[in-house]
Amino acid sequence: MIAPKEHDREKERRKELESYSILETLSETDYDNLTAIAAEICGTPISLVSLLDDKRQWFKSHHGIDATETPKEYAFCAHAINDPSDIFIIQDARKDQRFYDNPLVTGNPHIIFYAGVPLLSDNGLPLGTLCVIDQKPKRLNQGQRASLMALSSQVMNLLKLRKNKIQLEKALENLEKRNEELGQFAMIAAHDLKAPLNIISGMIKIFTKKYGSIVDQKGMELLELVTSSSDKLKRLIEGLLEHSRCEKKISKQYSTIGVKSLIDEVSGLFSFDEKNSITLRSSLKEIYTNKTAVEQILINLIGNAIKYSNEDSVKIEIGVFENETHYEFYVQDDGWGIAPEHVDKIFQIFEVVTPKDKYGQVGNGIGLATVKKIVEALGGTIRVDSELNKGSTFIFTLKKSK
Repeated sequence: MIAPKEHDREKERRKELESYSILETLSETDYDNLTAIAAEICGTPISLVSLLDDKRQWFKSHHGIDATETPKEYAFCAHAINDPSDIFIIQDARKDQRFYDNPLVTGNPHIIFYAGVPLLSDNGLPLGTLCVIDQKPKRLNQGQRASLMALSSQVMNLLKLRKNKIQLEKALENLEKRNEELGQFAMIAAHDLKAPLNIISGMIKIFTKKYGSIVDQKGMELLELVTSSSDKLKRLIEGLLEHSRCEKKISKQYSTIGVKSLIDEVSGLFSFDEKNSITLRSSLKEIYTNKTAVEQILINLIGNAIKYSNEDSVKIEIGVFENETHYEFYVQDDGWGIAPEHVDKIFQIFEVVTPKDKYGQVGNGIGLATVKKIVEALGGTIRVDSELNKGSTFIFTLKKSK
């Protein structure tokens, strides 16, 4: 018996094999189907997907035998990977100086005929083989050779898919970790930024109260500018925090919610102005969804309806319906409306299409982007129907969870 030579790039080859994380995994139907097909096409009782590490050949699939591995020095496949350009064929191992006294020839599984196709990675490195084995001399015709080559490509495709899946899962895990770290950083940064901003606003109020009478008009305008800028920055920080925290709202458990009580609770937050009218139109008594997320959506949409209205009194109608797969909500107002050219922009973060609301405040373009993020995470969609000076209707859906 002549032991196989190590591959010319053996260290690289083994490292490449390790990158697929395939060794010692359980049997899989996809691989077993391919070895069964290979054995049927080539007319052999045995077919293997064999992978070679430093000391053994390990079988990812073993059609026709019970063994799961053999020593590498006995492996026909260890010879086959040294000639990756062609099928490695031994017609009668008993007559071959390399194999005639090999324990796999003289004992189980009594190999006489062997044909193996190297499994090549994208780097041209052989990981192992797809092989067929018989206990009698044999030849393969051109069709059988071509089929064995094609099946080896399918084995390699399965291995690549596995590797890509592992890499994707790892990338997603790293992304989630980074997002979590970014969220924590944002919380800390926001806290650290809000504190000095509050101090600035407070000091300016004290300064204005105490020294306002001796500061000229230009000085007062500058102080008002500092105050308004501080307030704007605080609102921006709070909006960004809300946008980043919405994932936590989404992750909370679903529950059964009374539709009327939900709208009453949300409407109560805007009861500071009795001129606002919020009515409900729905025949549903209960819905099963994420209460915190729905509240966040409705609060944002109602708040916008009040801020961007023509009159002191605002009429808002909320509708809730359902179909087989989704709940559908609408929030309708009689406010300013949205110009057609701005309809596609309003859900994009930091897009501000109206200079100021009726209170003179400038928006930060975060609220509706957060609403869209929550809606889509809950399996729904959101859109707006609007006409200038006639109001807007925001329609959103949420996927039912049961």
